[in-house]
Amino acid sequence: MATARLSVDPATLICKKQRATMRPRLPYGFRRSALFVFSMGLMFQAVLGDGKTLVLLDNPNIRDTHSIFFRSLSDRGFDLTFKTADDPGLSLIKYGQFLYDHLIIFSPSVEDFGGNINIETITAFIDGGGNVLVAASSDIGDPLRELGSECGIEFDEEKTAVIDHHNYDHTLIVADPENLLKAPTIVGKPSDKPVLFKGVGMVADPDNPLYPHAVGKNTLLIAGLQARNNARVVFSGSLHFFSDAFFNSPVQKATPGSKRFDQTGNQDLAEALSRWVFKEAGVLRVGAVTHHPVGESTPPAAYTITDLVEYSIVVEMLSGGKWVPFDGDDIQLDFVRIDPFVRTYLKKNGGKYSVQFKLPDVYGVFQFKVDYNRLGYTHLYSSTQVSVRPLQHTQYERFIPSAFPYYASAFSMMAGLFVFSVVFLHMREKEKSE
Repeated sequence: MATARLSVDPATLICKKQRATMRPRLPYGFRRSALFVFSMGLMFQAVLGDGKTLVLLDNPNIRDTHSIFFRSLSDRGFDLTFKTADDPGLSLIKYGQFLYDHLIIFSPSVEDFGGNINIETITAFIDGGGNVLVAASSDIGDPLRELGSECGIEFDEEKTAVIDHHNYDHTLIVADPENLLKAPTIVGKPSDKPVLFKGVGMVADPDNPLYPHAVGKNTLLIAGLQARNNARVVFSGSLHFFSDAFFNSPVQKATPGSKRFDQTGNQDLAEALSRWVFKEAGVLRVGAVTHHPVGESTPPAAYTITDLVEYSIVVEMLSGGKWVPFDGDDIQLDFVRIDPFVRTYLKKNGGKYSVQFKLPDVYGVFQFKVDYNRLGYTHLYSSTQVSVRPLQHTQYERFIPSAFPYYASAFSMMAGLFVFSVVFLHMREKEKSE
């Protein structure tokens, strides 16, 4: 029986995106006010995590058959632009700038994208930090197959479908939610509602490149990845998965005595996936970072070996359009020169994470490094470089307890030499009698 899994694999798509802004010449006072309002608007939009979204469809009817999903995106503030996949006016990039923040491809049978959109353009969009949601079907075209290969996902053979002989309709899969990835940030809260799926299977097995067929437990119904630049991509082998019919359909497993549900879990899962892929969930950022010797409030120009140091960092998570303190108990701090000399867990203290530790008895150039990479969250990285110097001449101890025997031997030799000198200088040999 085919099982439903959602896997997240790392990708190697890395690039940086630059943006340019233009404004008209206005009187100075009004210009400052307008700029402030405009900046606040941009900040509010960025915090909400929404943005311009291009939706590519096989035909305009999909907008009606999948209206619930699109309406949920619109209600969350996304600016959706619907176009057919072969529209000759399609464009993702203009004058070196991306026109959209997100891309939805609901056109599984497309053979050639219109305009200047192609696989190279889409991969460049991902390299620039764009997020992509792709829905396929048994009638999948070469462009989506090639896009999947670029992201480490292999679709099954042409004109194939996932088949489950334990259900009433062999090609209509009733997937148990227990097979979903145990990552609430990606798939939402645990639910006992089965998920309906009808489409093509996928595999993401880098150890077996010679046999791409999706068979048994290796079959993926939904797959997702997060690139090293935190861009996110989700592939679904079923376009019907997002349809109104699958959202509102009652469902019951074929097993005798199984519970009947008035509604599938498709809508909840689709909404959770869209929140994750479009960065409404699982987004972390670094706030204030401080470090200083214990008992002081400011960092020195250079630390001294074996100093007792306190390090703190603020980690925030995007939740409901607002940045709130992140709640985690597995954030680690590394004190690194080339290799880590100290590795310790950070303890949550109010809205920040902090720890006190003793610097190693080694001098050089070190880094306070936090490298937090967890399933479902954006990669969190913070590095602060500091210098650690040896003790100054006046900072060494005057007497070392372990050297007391040597001190005693030196002073005893001095005393012995003094006694010997006195005796030698005041001793006179007796004169011999004639």
